[in-house]
Amino acid sequence: MSYQFDNMKLEKGMYSVAGKSFTAVLESEDPSERYKGTALEGLDAYQRQLKRFDIKVKGVGSDAVDKFFQSAQSAVLFPEYVSRSVWQGMEENNVLPSIVAAETRIDGMDYRSISSAAGGSEKELRRVEEGAAIPQTRIKAQGNMVKLHKRGRMLVAPYEAIRGQKLDLFSVTLRQIGATISRSLLEDAIQVIEEGDGNDNAAQSFQVGTAPVGGTAGKLTYDELVDFWAQFDPYEMNTLLVPGDVMVQMLKMEELRNPLTGLNFQGTGKLTTPLGANLIRTSALGKGKVIGLDRRYALEMVRGSDVMVEYDKLIDRQLERAAVTVVNGFAKVFQDASKILTV
Repeated sequence: MSYQFDNMKLEKGMYSVAGKSFTAVLESEDPSERYKGTALEGLDAYQRQLKRFDIKVKGVGSDAVDKFFQSAQSAVLFPEYVSRSVWQGMEENNVLPSIVAAETRIDGMDYRSISSAAGGSEKELRRVEEGAAIPQTRIKAQGNMVKLHKRGRMLVAPYEAIRGQKLDLFSVTLRQIGATISRSLLEDAIQVIEEGDGNDNAAQSFQVGTAPVGGTAGKLTYDELVDFWAQFDPYEMNTLLVPGDVMVQMLKMEELRNPLTGLNFQGTGKLTTPLGANLIRTSALGKGKVIGLDRRYALEMVRGSDVMVEYDKLIDRQLERAAVTVVNGFAKVFQDASKILTV
């Protein structure tokens, strides 16, 4: 049986179609819907091209890097392989979905977010007497634009040095690049929470041992966590970002040593505090700090691009200076939905 994907002409220009990824361009010419009920169902257009050229990218029987370069057309598939491997590494180490309330995709580098108040009379659903004005919640555009940053790594690997390497092993290196980019994005998110997004909306800070948080500076107990939790009305402290040193103190709290909490931590590596918050350990946060947030309302992620590669260089085997980048930024949604505690 003859299939459309067997006869497609692949070329560099597929990477430069405005508003479309390489896979989206392939899908427009070779829709996956055509393959329902066939042996190729479940593969996307890119994966069908790998099958066309018999390129195995993972597993014990994976091919060598130079399998991509068996022809001018199969070489066009290599940048997408790099992009997908990096993206996989980003997703494997990605905690952003646990702290981001909304994700916005844009074309370009300029974006202005919105803001709204959620305290005092703004949050009250008051009774409206006949003829009286209905209370207002004002939503407005932020005064300053969100700053988008390009994050990435440079591939420095002469083709002759890697051509014989198995793709399964090469993917490990690419996934590590993705993990590094993912950490950089988390650092950007934490900076916006701490300092604001340029619109005078830095998170409110509290200090252990200074009212309204009790205790002794330098020491974190369950009582101080409760005091911190109490500052979130009308929000819910459902996520905590903590560095390693604070994590150690929390694991030693008597309140976290109950059997159910212990079994969950030992079995899954995930720890839920008695306050019901999802606890995320990260070295991207400075020592002695805790960030609490209501992940439903605290942060917006602005994605200017997915993983981008210098496809010309990769197709032409010029790996010595090929950049892999993403463009992203973050904006505060509701300022009081995130707060900082210094131990």
